[in-house]
Amino acid sequence: MKRKISILAFCAMLLVLCSPTQAQHPTKVPRIGYLSSADPARDMRIEGIRAALRALGYIEGQNVSFEYRYAEGRLGRAAELAGELVRLKVDVIMVSGGDPWIRSAMNATKTIPIVLASQGSDPVEAGHVESLARPGGNITGLTSLTTDLGGKRLELLKEAVPKLVRVAVVYDPATSGTTREVKEVFPAAAHGLKLTIRSWEVRDADGLEKVFAALRKEHPDGLFVPGAGQLMRANLKRITGFALKSRLPSMHTNRVGVEAGGLMYYGADQFEIDRRVAIYVDKLLKGAKPTDLPVERPTKFELIINLKTAKQIGLTIPQSVLYRADKVIQ
Repeated sequence: MKRKISILAFCAMLLVLCSPTQAQHPTKVPRIGYLSSADPARDMRIEGIRAALRALGYIEGQNVSFEYRYAEGRLGRAAELAGELVRLKVDVIMVSGGDPWIRSAMNATKTIPIVLASQGSDPVEAGHVESLARPGGNITGLTSLTTDLGGKRLELLKEAVPKLVRVAVVYDPATSGTTREVKEVFPAAAHGLKLTIRSWEVRDADGLEKVFAALRKEHPDGLFVPGAGQLMRANLKRITGFALKSRLPSMHTNRVGVEAGGLMYYGADQFEIDRRVAIYVDKLLKGAKPTDLPVERPTKFELIINLKTAKQIGLTIPQSVLYRADKVIQ
């Protein structure tokens, strides 16, 4: 009898040791690297992406972890921060920044998947991918192609301000995509709209006051503000404040600009961009290869008009333009 009990106890122990529950290994929590040219206080992108990932079931601190690296506008840190993410062996790297940050991530790794979180320049022209349909290498994601929208933005500004003739463009020449827009896209679009464009370079925050002083003498009819680059993003409130005080209608390439007091924004629907970035990350974490995921162009665009600003500067926007707005800030 005792022998039978011993045998049964031994068999039970074997069953416990060999059960599926005991044989399972701890589930690996994926790590997502996030490389941004901005600083944490001014990063408007990451919360939207995190929300989109939560909608897909990724809860930070539970089944996914993030490693954040912010360059705070210092280009010299891009390579260093990208290298840190690679050494941490993250599973995916999201890049929210322009060409220099993308190149730094590409130089740091040829194996970890890199997701473009909606860059503004053409990734094929910049040499990041072989083609949009077949990116090649370890990089994919989204391009907002904001520089290709310059003509449409000028057209909308002209429609909102029918008397518009002279447009001042304030931009950072260190941003390659913006420079091409100012020098190539704007002149052609302005000619068709019978507008005169004059551009003003801003290389540092102190240079803004000199540009403001020059604009006070020039008295342009409107202001175009490319929002690419940390310098412009960090000084948006100063720029919109100047525009309000000078009663200048302004068009922005970043929706933060219109939310800060600018008159208009037209560009890719940021909510949709964030949602698509999260979908790319999800696919890559589940085993998809970057080379099999085409780089996407935006398919949804939004026009936002700050009606409160229009009233402050004494501008009556035609109803035909207001009807087309996706959002009106009262």
